[in-house]
Amino acid sequence: MKWIDFEKPKSIDEAVKLLSGSSGNARAMAGGTDLIVMLRVGHPRVNPDVVVDVKSIPELNELSYDSDKGLTIGAAVECYKIYNDEDVKKHYPAILDSATLIGGTQIQGRASFGGNLCNAAPSGDAIPNLIAHRAVATIAGPNGTRQLPVEEVCTGPGQTSIGSDELLVSINLPSNGQDFGANYIRFIPRNEMDIAVAGAGVSVTVAGGKFTSGRVCLASVAPTPLFVKEAGDTLVGKPVGEEAIQDAANLAKEASKPISDMRGTAEYRKHLCEVLTRRALNTAVERAQGS
Repeated sequence: MKWIDFEKPKSIDEAVKLLSGSSGNARAMAGGTDLIVMLRVGHPRVNPDVVVDVKSIPELNELSYDSDKGLTIGAAVECYKIYNDEDVKKHYPAILDSATLIGGTQIQGRASFGGNLCNAAPSGDAIPNLIAHRAVATIAGPNGTRQLPVEEVCTGPGQTSIGSDELLVSINLPSNGQDFGANYIRFIPRNEMDIAVAGAGVSVTVAGGKFTSGRVCLASVAPTPLFVKEAGDTLVGKPVGEEAIQDAANLAKEASKPISDMRGTAEYRKHLCEVLTRRALNTAVERAQGS
């Protein structure tokens, strides 16, 4: 590992100044469960001169719920705090699907949804779930703050639309009605390999026996987490049932763009997209109907 400077700012402004003053050669660190590993192995895309530890910034540690504003998850909030929070359990139970999957107990003591998003791995377990929940990222930079739908954050493997002089502050999930349900599931070949071969994050709302909205996002089957808008849109207006769900699952399969690697073939991943989307939608419907 090469020599690097380590900074620990106490405010967003201080962090942004450090990032913007490093000519693109600084990296923010929340939990460090990805960054530290990449630094140690000399990852070609991660070679900062400065590491900015943002763990002590209050806004990045916020975890709060408001019936009007929804759920705010600070970029540095650890997974274990998310799945132990009573408001999350009550109002966003599907978020636990991801928070309890990211690594093991020790990793969950450091890893965050913010870090998972900024790492921008196609297999990130938090990202499809956030997209299914219509989450919006708050990003701070030299010119102030801006909001960005989570589906617009990841632009490639390990690449995001967050500038090198910007900082992810928090992620907001809007409030959902009682007729809302969501789910994230993934397939892994064995427990020792904690990287999804494929995953599906979905959400639905139902009223009067029909779908009124739907969202589907896939993991590990494209260069970025894949928001399949047409799969969710096809549900709208249709009676809640196997036919509508199967149509959406088929569209998810068609939209996937997987590769073959040591974890699975492209053909197998496409098959998983259909299966996982169908299963996740069935669970989301059960949750929406209070089953």
